[in-house]
Amino acid sequence: MSVLFLILIAVTLLGLSGLPACLLSARSAIGQRVATGLMLLGSLLGLTGVAAVLARHAEPSLSVAWGLPQSRFAVAVDPIAAGFLLPVFIVPALGSIYGLGYWKQSEHPANGRRLGLFYGLLAGAMALVVIARDGMLFLIAWEVMAIAAYFAATTEDDKPEVRRAGWIYLIATHIGTLCLLAMFAYWRHATGSFLLETGHAFTSGAAGTLFVLALIGFGFKAGLMPLHVWLPGAHANAPSHVSAVMSGVMLKMGIYGILRMTSLMPVPPAWWGGTLLAAGALSGLAGLVLAIGQSDIKRVLAYSSVENVGIITMGVGLALLGRSLGLWELTLLGLGGALLHVWNHGLFKPLLFFGAGAVMHSTGTRDMERLGGLAKRMPALAAIFLVGCVAICALPPLNGFASEWLLYLGFFRSLGSPSPVAATSAVALAMIGALAVACFVRLYFTVFLGLPRSGAGEKAQDPGARMIVPMAVLALGCAAVGLFPSLAVPVLEGAVRAWASVAGTSDAGLVLAQVAPLGWISLMGLALVALCVVVYLALRGSFRRAAKGRPTWDCGYARPAPRMQYTASSLGRSIAALFAPIPAPKGQRISVKGHFPELARFEGPRPDAFLERITLPATTAIDRFLPRFHLLQRGQTHLYLLYVLVITIVLLAVGGLGVPP
Repeated sequence: MSVLFLILIAVTLLGLSGLPACLLSARSAIGQRVATGLMLLGSLLGLTGVAAVLARHAEPSLSVAWGLPQSRFAVAVDPIAAGFLLPVFIVPALGSIYGLGYWKQSEHPANGRRLGLFYGLLAGAMALVVIARDGMLFLIAWEVMAIAAYFAATTEDDKPEVRRAGWIYLIATHIGTLCLLAMFAYWRHATGSFLLETGHAFTSGAAGTLFVLALIGFGFKAGLMPLHVWLPGAHANAPSHVSAVMSGVMLKMGIYGILRMTSLMPVPPAWWGGTLLAAGALSGLAGLVLAIGQSDIKRVLAYSSVENVGIITMGVGLALLGRSLGLWELTLLGLGGALLHVWNHGLFKPLLFFGAGAVMHSTGTRDMERLGGLAKRMPALAAIFLVGCVAICALPPLNGFASEWLLYLGFFRSLGSPSPVAATSAVALAMIGALAVACFVRLYFTVFLGLPRSGAGEKAQDPGARMIVPMAVLALGCAAVGLFPSLAVPVLEGAVRAWASVAGTSDAGLVLAQVAPLGWISLMGLALVALCVVVYLALRGSFRRAAKGRPTWDCGYARPAPRMQYTASSLGRSIAALFAPIPAPKGQRISVKGHFPELARFEGPRPDAFLERITLPATTAIDRFLPRFHLLQRGQTHLYLLYVLVITIVLLAVGGLGVPP
């Protein structure tokens, strides 16, 4: 019980960390430092509590009445929750340190206190979502998280594009919340309680309804295609450390919700796993294709988050398929790989968003077409950013390789299973891996190599310690998990066994070390690191002599000029053209007239097809249809009282039908 109280204290400290600054001057740096100190203290207490839970193999819980009808303040920490609490207690704390240099209170008196308040509230609400074991408490924490993310992401609400992105996010998240309201109401009807407990019997129709509502409601938050429409704008326009938390942690709350609800239900039918495999493959492929078509650094990273959520969803789908077929090996590899990728994405994606923020902070732009050659002016950032790029491409010896390797093993082991769906997912994952390499080679080369494409980076320099240290910590985390993934095995196995009932399964005794010898990854990774060190030491002198007084690359020209270089658009055009329906290219004609034509410029914007061709037309049609009901909304109090009376009578009539739960 003391461990659980420690975690509850940590949640409280995180949630209230930004409050003291609101009581001080708008330009006071003390308030921001106090907020960072409270965030660090809360994270330290939370990590201590999580470590104690994992070490003792215990599941502390608390359930007390708290005044709401048919609801209790019920919280618990099991291995699943412990796994998701780790990034909640790590990433926001590092982001708070990063914010001391990136978003100084003295430089942002108009919105600095607001950002600190809602940033802390977002972190605390996410932790409460993970430990909630009552539907009402879960929804309250979920709504606080959604609102806090809205106010944190729209910090610069004086900009029209920020306001637009904020409204899209707010509408999308509340559509998802409506689905969750329906899901928990149906859960209450089917079980007789809002408590999220196992042991309930469901009909196939009831279980299927709960699964679909959970998939849609949590899918909006996770950013699964085509429910991702809020994500690129919100991530691109939020302060970079907020983007890091939203991408690295908040998106996983959607994954957590799907895992939590499926863990409470009996053996799922095979179509559940197939649906998640298809949704994950679509998100992974389409997310990267859209990322390759962007020239905004943060929008590239935002669409890449859609891709990584897709990879995680594919792992969950494989685990569900393993449960439905009674194949523990598939469940172990699928969910083990998914959870490991949750952690991995929580390391390398905040690192990349921090790096993008450092580029913006130093150059004043996030447009890749205006950047280039920053590796010479920002060598430390270039090296750390390269670590994140290699990790997100799932290349050894960094962490992205380990989690995707587990998924590959699971897909290949499913070849002999009655369902061939999972095996075909290996092809999708291979395509995702190839596109990821293309995407981040394009990003890194355009921003850090070559010659400057404009004067934006003339005064660029490496960020200070407050910004570089959190990135270095995350880079070390990527290297540690990549070189020693076996250290995560006990936590992964505990979470998988807590999620899946393996009683009576013939291969339930298998452990992750048997089906996935992760020790070989460590040996291969260490050998690769040693080889790279030897090659660098041998060629160090040659590199220095060749690089002296020359650009980082010359594109094959003896006297290169910025105009001769590939742009971000040209590097990605050939790949995006292969998937033209997804990026929805917009044609643009340039007419050249006369002997001395005026200067013309060609731009090939590639907007999101899901947003441009599905979501916006649908919302426009609804907007045209709703005015027909203007008679219902006339601002007259007696009409609103009548509506309440009619709805109350209908609810009483439905409740009086005596339908058994």
